[in-house]
Amino acid sequence: MPDAAPLVRVIEADVPAVSTAGNDDDTVITQAPFDCTVTAVEYVPEAAITGAATNHRTFSLVNKGQAGSGSTTVASLAFDSGSVTASANNERAITLSATAANLVLAAGDTLLWRSIHIGTGITDPGGLVRVTLSRN
Repeated sequence: MPDAAPLVRVIEADVPAVSTAGNDDDTVITQAPFDCTVTAVEYVPEAAITGAATNHRTFSLVNKGQAGSGSTTVASLAFDSGSVTASANNERAITLSATAANLVLAAGDTLLWRSIHIGTGITDPGGLVRVTLSRN
C-alpha cells in the first residue's frame, strides 16, 4: 500500500510587476500536484507597497479548475488603506478565504495570481508568490 502520510508542499512562483497603476495582470503559477488544501499564501514584493483608500490594488489567488474557467477566490488582500502595507523583499500573508470549500483543490486544478487595480490603482512591484498545500 502506498504511503498516504500527510504531505505539505510549498510552491513558489515569480510574478511580474504591473508598473502602470491602471493595468491588471493574471499569471498562472502552478497546478495542484495532488488533492489538497491551501493552508497559506504569501506575497514577497520586490519593492514596498502602501495601500490607498480610493485608488488601490487587490491581489488574489484564484482556482481556475482543471478546465481553466473557474473563478473561486482562494486568498485575497486589498491594499485599500494606508495601513495595509508590504515591505520590500519580506513576505506578506494574503488572507485565506473564510469559506473552507474555496481552499480545497483537486489534482490538476490551475492556480492563477491576479493583480487588479481599483479606481486608477497603484503599481504592483512584482515579486514571489508562495503557496502552501497540504495533502487531503
